[in-house]
Amino acid sequence: AAPAGQFSYGILERLESGEVVIGDGSFLITLEKRGYVKAGLWTPEAVIEHPDAVRQLHMEFLRAGSNVMQTFTFSASEDNMESKWEDVNAAACDLAREVAGKGDALVAGGICQTSIYKYHKDEARIKKLFRQQLEVFAWKNVDFLIAEYFEHVEEAVWAVEVLKESDRPVAVTMCIGPEGDMHDITPGECAVRLVKAGASIVGVNCRFGPDTSLKTMELMKEGLEWAGLKAHLMVQPLGFHTPDCGKEGFVDLPEYPFGLESRVATRWDIQKYAREAYNLGVRYIGGCCGFEPYHIRAIAEELAPERGFLPPASEKHGSWGSGLDMHTKPWIRARARREYWENLLPASGRPFCPSLSKPDF
Repeated sequence: AAPAGQFSYGILERLESGEVVIGDGSFLITLEKRGYVKAGLWTPEAVIEHPDAVRQLHMEFLRAGSNVMQTFTFSASEDNMESKWEDVNAAACDLAREVAGKGDALVAGGICQTSIYKYHKDEARIKKLFRQQLEVFAWKNVDFLIAEYFEHVEEAVWAVEVLKESDRPVAVTMCIGPEGDMHDITPGECAVRLVKAGASIVGVNCRFGPDTSLKTMELMKEGLEWAGLKAHLMVQPLGFHTPDCGKEGFVDLPEYPFGLESRVATRWDIQKYAREAYNLGVRYIGGCCGFEPYHIRAIAEELAPERGFLPPASEKHGSWGSGLDMHTKPWIRARARREYWENLLPASGRPFCPSLSKPDF
């Protein structure tokens, strides 16, 4: 259980006290696999059509250790959902709040890049789309706001400017790698512009795996330090290994989106990621596409010494495979130790497949 008295803390109070905030993980990719989201537009009608499925996934992340229930509102703006957008945003807020109330979690209202920016850089029109979602989030009284998955820092700045119209803390994450945004603005400069726009929390999400995302975070941190600016750092990468992707990330890999299974990170990979993120100074640590509840539990278990407790899901998981010490086969009992899992080089079982791919773009 979480320490008593934590429930009243907001996101900034938690981060400013040095607390580790654990985000949630994959919704679109996971619910597509479970049969509740259609690939392509990747819109979240499931909050209305299949609320039990969304509620269950929120519950799994909460049980695994998530401190934030992010509203399932990715691509839920009017440009993508037409007349359904308002009902979808409201239902997503209700589901997130319902589950957050069952544990030590905050609700974050989430917006993302629009489908029209790359064709029409119409600031007023785009800000109107963001503002519509913000009005629902304010009505539903979310705890803080996240602008995520932005390829262009200009549009991300517009999002922050709109979200700052409310009195809630604003986090912003871009879906960029070390090469920067699609207009070649460096990660460090992106971070500086976002903090100057009013974001209290900055970072990256999606598009790239844990290792690449942490390299980008390091560049963002350096940029902020060079500019003399302070902000909390946040990282929510893919749950897939993507060392071979190009500037636009995993969407250009030939396996996207239906053949990514061989790239899934192990729980031990995610423990390593969590420790490296923490050592870098990141205190909001979560995941995005491909990040399953057991991955979130791995973050919570790795950082349990700093946090002082384990999540409920750890009741069914022995640390570093320790539960295997009850196995009848001695060679499996021998795997009940940290050194075994830390040093394992997992095979894919696909002898005729390459270990890396060539991006299509």
